Amino acid sequence: MTTGVRRRMGVEERRQQLIDVALELFGSRSPDEVSIDEIAAAAGISRPLVYHYFPGKHSLYEAALRRAADELTARFAEPREGPVGARLLRVMGRFFDFVEEHGAGFAALMRGGPACPADASRPAGRVPAAHAVIDGVRQAAYDHVMDHLGVRGRPPARLDLVVRSWVALAESTALIWLDGRRIPRAELERQLVHDFGALVAVSAAYDGEMAGFVAGMLADEPADGPFGELVGRLVTLVAGAGSGAGAGSGAGSGGGAGAGAGDDAGPEAVAGPDGRGGAAQAVR
Repeated sequence: MTTGVRRRMGVEERRQQLIDVALELFGSRSPDEVSIDEIAAAAGISRPLVYHYFPGKHSLYEAALRRAADELTARFAEPREGPVGARLLRVMGRFFDFVEEHGAGFAALMRGGPACPADASRPAGRVPAAHAVIDGVRQAAYDHVMDHLGVRGRPPARLDLVVRSWVALAESTALIWLDGRRIPRAELERQLVHDFGALVAVSAAYDGEMAGFVAGMLADEPADGPFGELVGRLVTLVAGAGSGAGAGSGAGSGGGAGAGAGDDAGPEAVAGPDGRGGAAQAVR
C-alpha cells in the first residue's frame, strides 16, 4: 500500500521546475497576463513558496528567458570546416531542433522584449534585462555568422545589414512556422539558407566590395551545396521565363530554342571540373 507522500524537491530542482512552468505560460501569453497564483498552481505549490525562490514575477520571467537564451545560443556553435552554405544549413537544423523541442520557450524568448512587465522601480532610460537577454541571443547569432564568413573587425556596412536582416528573418520565420507548421521543416531550413544567399547577392549588385566578397564566398561552394542549388534553381527559373517569352514572340525569332536549352541547367550544369566552385562560375 502506497502512502502517497510527495517527494520534497531540492532548492535548485524547484527553481528549475518554476522556470519550466514559466516558459510554458509566458510562451503563449505576455507576462502581464500571467499571475503568480497561476504559476504556483501550475507548479503545484503555494503562492508564498514561489516568492521564496524568486522575488517576483519579473525575476522569474528573466530567469526563464536566460535559460532559453543560453540553450539557444549553444545551438549556433559550428566548426569552421567545409563550405559556408553547408555550415549554415547545419546551424539551421540545430536552430529548428530548439524551436521544436522548446516551442513555448522560444516564443517566450523572442516575443518577450516588448511584453516585458512594467517595473516602476526601474530607472528611466535603463534597458530592461529581458531586452538585453534577447539582444544577446541575436548578437550571438550575428557573431557566429560573421565568424563563418571570415569577417574580422568591423564588417562592411552592407554586409552588416544583410546579416542582421537575415537573423531577424530566421527568428520571425520560426515563430510563424510554429503556428501550424504548414511548410516541411527541412524545406524551410534550406530556404532560409537560400534567403541568406539571395540577400548577399542582391547587396552585391549594388556594391563592388560586396561583389568581391560574394565571389570569395562562392569560390569553395560545391554545385550540390545550398548556394549551388540556389544558383541552379534561379538559372532554371530565368531560362524558363526566357523560353516562354521567346515562344510568345514567334517561332522564327529563335528565342524559344535558345532559352529552352537552359531549362535543364541545374547545379551540376554550372559546376567546375571537380564539382566545386559551381555557384561562383554561374555568377560569372
